[in-house]
Amino acid sequence: MTARFRLSPGWPVIPPLLLGAVAAGIAGALATIGFREALRLAERLLGAPGDSLVELASVLPWYGRLALPAIGGLVAGILLTLAQRRRSSGIADYMEAIVHHDGKMSAGQTLLAGASSVCTIASGGSIGREGSMVQLAAMSASLLARIRRADPATMRVLVTCGAAAGIASAYNAPIASALFVGEIVLGAIVAENFAPIVVAAVVANITMREFPGYHPAYEMPAFPDVHRVELLAFVALGVFAGVLVSPYLRLIDAGKRFMKKSKLPLPLRLACGGLVVGLISVWVPQVWGNGYSVVNSLLHSTWVWSTVLLVLACKVVATAATVGSGAVGGIFTPTIFVGAAIGYLFGLVMQLLWPGAVSPPSTYAVVAMGAFLAGATSAPLMAMLMIFEMTLNYQVMLPLMLACMLAYYVARAAGGGAMYEITVSRILEKEAHMRLRGTRMRDLIRPAETVLALEATFADMTRMFLQFSVKYLYVVDASNRYQGVVALQDLTSAMVDGEPQKGNAPDKTAADFLRRDFLRPVTPEMSLDEAMQCFMAHQGERLPVIRSADDPQLLGAVYKTSLLEAYRRLSQ
Repeated sequence: MTARFRLSPGWPVIPPLLLGAVAAGIAGALATIGFREALRLAERLLGAPGDSLVELASVLPWYGRLALPAIGGLVAGILLTLAQRRRSSGIADYMEAIVHHDGKMSAGQTLLAGASSVCTIASGGSIGREGSMVQLAAMSASLLARIRRADPATMRVLVTCGAAAGIASAYNAPIASALFVGEIVLGAIVAENFAPIVVAAVVANITMREFPGYHPAYEMPAFPDVHRVELLAFVALGVFAGVLVSPYLRLIDAGKRFMKKSKLPLPLRLACGGLVVGLISVWVPQVWGNGYSVVNSLLHSTWVWSTVLLVLACKVVATAATVGSGAVGGIFTPTIFVGAAIGYLFGLVMQLLWPGAVSPPSTYAVVAMGAFLAGATSAPLMAMLMIFEMTLNYQVMLPLMLACMLAYYVARAAGGGAMYEITVSRILEKEAHMRLRGTRMRDLIRPAETVLALEATFADMTRMFLQFSVKYLYVVDASNRYQGVVALQDLTSAMVDGEPQKGNAPDKTAADFLRRDFLRPVTPEMSLDEAMQCFMAHQGERLPVIRSADDPQLLGAVYKTSLLEAYRRLSQ
């Protein structure tokens, strides 16, 4: 197959995986365009005057604002219920399919979930459209891989390429989309997989530009030169954004827990989430939709602080209600909205404190979009490059890098978690591993009851083996220094060979049966990981504990069951 792509004897063969990445990029872009057009059609059918759902909410009477999100949520819930009934046909979530499965995604389940997302978003649900775009793009790549009959490893890579293509299509940020997949989905950037992911993202972005109606999600303002003293303000902005990440994510989690405790059927849960959005929109219509239009207005218009604060608070509650209800969509775009509003408010405060010497509030909004995203996703590199690709202005990089990294570390220190469950699980695993590395054997030492002196007789050894169900006895000298073990197998062999009848066994002592280097003793300062390596080499239930290699005083024994129990407790 690959021979067809050889241009000449001197040209290299194009790897099939890169060709698959190109196909995944095109398919992902087409899937994204299809979802976008379906969403536009639904909005037109509902009477939206433009691309902005906020405009639709503004022209509707109060009862229309109240009812439409609830009705849309009910219909979305019915479609999502139908999608969940098709679980046996495959996986719908692309992250789960990549990380925990072989990359196979259910087309029927994903399409029904996408239709549910259209109903939620078009009716005003406060959730991003990028979530369904990425799911559909990844599903398209999964179908291509299945048509090619790719092996599971290749299929996972191609589904990853499809996900990157979806993000690149949604945000016009191919490099950041590749890093999103690397930092969040895969947890690491591996060179051999990163190349096809980048290819898919770039191809998707090029494909999107060839279709009519394409425009960047955000119209970024010109970024001014930032004076060195003003960098201190962006440092403070990064800390401020990082501190607010934890309350934001906890509110989203609280919405999820509240809806789950309600025990309502899924359609009614989504209807209740829509009802909350509708109720808020009676007074604040800006909470409808994913927030693109409001963010663009913040970046190019003048807002008073009270309005920004009101819209921000209401948008966070509306997002918590929509996401908590179980609606299908993305939280990525609402998070960018929150970051932009926080940055705008911070910029207004800086103008009051330092009038005429700082950049306009929109500048702080741009940087805070990346900083808050970095803290919420635990992917600072992705957040930095996404904002840079949106602005295409090198002046933004220095304040953006400072704010993003500070927000990331402050959010982690505050225990804010992360937006995506897969990131949270990786953080917990890493923290558990660090705790394991810090735990020492001194906490698990138990008395060693099966201890003999070098002078112990054959009868003493036999009596102890009969008393304790063990395979080895520990032997110490007169100063209680560990010398080695006596194995039950050796004593049994001596008895089978008839040595007791010959009269030789009573004269033998523990020193005659001693195995000096048979076991690797454990020391109190060993970590759980190091001790587990000793157990893996021994394949036994317990090991002796000595003070140190230079001072082999026998302190007791460590049991494998205690070690495994410590692993279990620390991993919870």
